[in-house]
Amino acid sequence: MTKNIMIVGVGGQGSVLASKLLGHLLTAQGFDVKVSEVHGMSQRGGSVVTYVRYGERVYSPIIDKGEADFIVSFEILETARWLEYLKPDGQIVTSTQQIDPMPVLIGAMPYPENLLDKIKATGVKVDALDCLKLAEEAGSSKAVNLVLLGRLSHYFNDIADEAWQEAINSCVPPKFIELNKKAFELGKNS
Repeated sequence: MTKNIMIVGVGGQGSVLASKLLGHLLTAQGFDVKVSEVHGMSQRGGSVVTYVRYGERVYSPIIDKGEADFIVSFEILETARWLEYLKPDGQIVTSTQQIDPMPVLIGAMPYPENLLDKIKATGVKVDALDCLKLAEEAGSSKAVNLVLLGRLSHYFNDIADEAWQEAINSCVPPKFIELNKKAFELGKNS
């Protein structure tokens, strides 16, 4: 059975590394894995989504509405934007961070209020964490991606911690490995 993970956020937050690391991890577990290209304005702070699909045999990298087992989100407005892609029993793992999109920055509209409460009110399973604070505690605001993956690891009880560590070692530039491992642990243990 194919499982689907959507990684959503804003350009420059590290979603490419997160999807690469997940792809590496799941391939090492013996799954057929398809990782999509980044869709969106990844270089300009716009909305970005990548898909990671894995299973015995995966034929397409695309996830349709209502098919995502997990939505891993770097930003709360992006969680709301992609909510319709979540399966009825799917799980959201999200940072509580708010990044103002262009319409908010130019004053054309306000950032939606109480968005996390509104998402929870739809009845979906939400695991929300202040990933930016934890990333900064690890040593860099750019480590939100590893905090999120640490949190996501809770839902993969059949994958040993050593496998996650090996994926970090393989996918992260050597000078950032320790910082990223610390961010992963903070997400995992929060």
